[in-house]
Amino acid sequence: MRVPLSWLGEFVDLTPGTTPEDVHAALVSVGLEEEEIHRFELTGPIVVGQVLEFVGEEQTNGKTINWCQVRVAADGELAADGGPAIHGIVCGAHNFVVGDKVVVTLPGAVLPGPFPIAPRKTYGHVSDGMIASARELGLGDEHAGILVLGDLGLDPEIGTDAINLLGLDDSAVEINVTPDRGYAFSIRGVAREYSHATGATFRDPALAVTATASTEVFPVSIDDAAPIRNRVGASVFVTRVVRGVDPSRPTPAWLIARLKLAGIRSISLIVDITNYVMIELGQPIHGYDLDKLTGGLVVRRAQPGEKLVTLDDVTRTLNTEDLLITDGSGPIGLAGVMGGATTEIGSGTTNVLIEAANFDPVSIARTARRHKLPSEASRRFERGVDPEVAAVAAARVVQLLVELAGGVADGLGSLHDATPERAAIDLPTGFVSGLIGLEYTREEVRTSLAEIGASMTETATGLAVIAPSWRPDLTDKWTLAEEVARIVGYDRIPSVLPVAPPGRGLTRTQQLKRSVATVLAATGHTEVLAYPFVAEKANNLFGDPVSTTVPQIKVANPLDGEAPFMRTSMLPGLLQIAHRNLSRGLTDLAIFELGSVFRPVAGVGYGSAVVPPAAVRPSIEVEAQLNAGIPPQPFTAGIVLLGNTVRHQPGQAPIAASWQDALTAVKQIGLAVGLPIQVRQGTHKAMHPGRTAELFVSTDAGERSVGYAGELLPAVAKDADLPAVVAVVELDLSAVFAQVTGELQATVIGTKPAATQDLSLVVDAHVAAGAVLDAVREGSGDLLESIELVDDYRGTGIEPGQKSLTFALRFRAPDRTLTAAEASDAKLAGVQLAAARHGAHLRE
Repeated sequence: MRVPLSWLGEFVDLTPGTTPEDVHAALVSVGLEEEEIHRFELTGPIVVGQVLEFVGEEQTNGKTINWCQVRVAADGELAADGGPAIHGIVCGAHNFVVGDKVVVTLPGAVLPGPFPIAPRKTYGHVSDGMIASARELGLGDEHAGILVLGDLGLDPEIGTDAINLLGLDDSAVEINVTPDRGYAFSIRGVAREYSHATGATFRDPALAVTATASTEVFPVSIDDAAPIRNRVGASVFVTRVVRGVDPSRPTPAWLIARLKLAGIRSISLIVDITNYVMIELGQPIHGYDLDKLTGGLVVRRAQPGEKLVTLDDVTRTLNTEDLLITDGSGPIGLAGVMGGATTEIGSGTTNVLIEAANFDPVSIARTARRHKLPSEASRRFERGVDPEVAAVAAARVVQLLVELAGGVADGLGSLHDATPERAAIDLPTGFVSGLIGLEYTREEVRTSLAEIGASMTETATGLAVIAPSWRPDLTDKWTLAEEVARIVGYDRIPSVLPVAPPGRGLTRTQQLKRSVATVLAATGHTEVLAYPFVAEKANNLFGDPVSTTVPQIKVANPLDGEAPFMRTSMLPGLLQIAHRNLSRGLTDLAIFELGSVFRPVAGVGYGSAVVPPAAVRPSIEVEAQLNAGIPPQPFTAGIVLLGNTVRHQPGQAPIAASWQDALTAVKQIGLAVGLPIQVRQGTHKAMHPGRTAELFVSTDAGERSVGYAGELLPAVAKDADLPAVVAVVELDLSAVFAQVTGELQATVIGTKPAATQDLSLVVDAHVAAGAVLDAVREGSGDLLESIELVDDYRGTGIEPGQKSLTFALRFRAPDRTLTAAEASDAKLAGVQLAAARHGAHLRE
């Protein structure tokens, strides 16, 4: 909303010297967000001149120019630029005659652009200034000719300051109007807010106009057969008639300037007046050419298949929820959004029917969005318009049409008012202080509510408050309390840091998530955030280790038509990020993301529940249906590594990222949450065979697969425009966290000497080394402190189809020094279990 200061000053006292910045500061203090400041970016000298004579001269380029003698000051006086009273000016326009008074920009002036004016030689003459058009002054888009002041009904003295004459010295503040404060979409509303902020006297423009009753009824009927939310589309509908309007009369310069600053372009006097009243009072007005109407008006919903040509010359197919204005010929307007072309006010309009109505905000908002047709009217209706201002606004339009357009007010009109009575809101004593946390006196509460226009009566428990008609957002005691805090002043509310109640803080799951993120970041990985929307092909590739088709959730209105599915894996987004960084020269990457993936179960329908209206809390049954419509969303970690983990440097060869780094990251996550994550040989259709590990955790029901780690297939990496070796991890953290019990305990550091031994076992080549290691660990018992695989040998001395696995074992007792025999016995116990499970035997 743009608010010209001169207009604001008509309804509230502005201290002399008040700047737009001052107005912005005042409005911010009552909760209105500041945006920009708008001015006519020009400086003088710009004066009224009179064409004394001109000579048309045809140029070699085919253009005809006028060499004009223009008086810009009275006889015997110097011009505003210090030059002579008569200036010679070259002008290319031809819409003026001798004697016309025009706007002359003298040397030293600056027009919007910026475009400085200076004497310059052109077409064989020295042009000492310029005769300006409306567009050059910033008043409008008209550039076909110069601005002739007589066409605006002006006859000022020669040499008069044209900037002040045309209202070009005005400025406007722009504010952001939030959806709950539709009343601020008017000068009336903003003036009231400025009064709240500064204490300046407010003069309500709605009280300055008397809405007289019509003496003859213009036929209007409200036939809303399909109300939305059980609310009829039009609760108020007022019509008035003005006859004998002179369509040739120009729009006054002051009115054009104000509309321009308010962001509205001048169209014609009649239309400009309706727009002016809309900005002034916040009530959208629509004018019809009375002679083009067929019979009376009917407000109804659209019928199937109906069409309407709107004022923008677009033929629109109507929806049965659209609220229409119709006459005997059919639809003539989209109610509250845009009028129709058949009854448009034009250059021949002399008799005008004025409509001022109050339409249901939901209906108007839906219609405007359905037809992608936002308008100044719909912006106001969808936020709520004062239902009591419609008759006043119609009377104000009649007043201006009589004063400015020479019309005659007719007794023909109508008034339909079905506005429901506003219910009283119970505001208990002390409620405001208890909610805001600041002690407000009873008088402060009453004064604040009275200031915003509310009426009150005393009750046994406090106050019964009736909100003003222009504040539909005040619906309960909480919104009233917020108004008291706003009017008294937000600066009164102290800044107090709340004390967290004991026993609260991060949940166990939140702590575990934070631990995983911390350990990955601390070990050189960079956290990133990818879009959760991917292509179907990517989900099918990474969403399941075997199947080529996985169940997916498709977004109804995707941001990108090529990626309309919710991700079933973290890897597609991470690979895109890796490619983007690689293309910018970052060749060594270790990135990770923690987030949800969306894995619907085949055969189970999601999103099938009926979405309840936002204004009503859903029942327990409906809430259960909605929850059942949400697919499983496990919290998952994704990691991608490529390039070198150790860069080349003197004495150090580079070390490339590989599956070993992926497994190291998994081990670090396990240590961070205090849960061993077991690693076994695995297969995944998107990963390298032989370099893929499947990850498991132990549960009460056995082992559960929680993810994969390893290297991508080179072909998959190539399709993603990445190097041949890309290490990846995908780990279901929800499943991991579910097995974490109790607090993470630090391992006791043994103080007794350790006994170290090596163990070489021969097993069949297809037996996983990890399985053998697990068997040795389990069989060796509590004395075994650590075990690591140090060698996998296949060759001379080993039978074909077998392999030799060498493990380094460390034994330690917490209370004594172990003997060699004790360590050996424990080791042999591990060998026995490995032999029983996997046929392992000691290598000779």
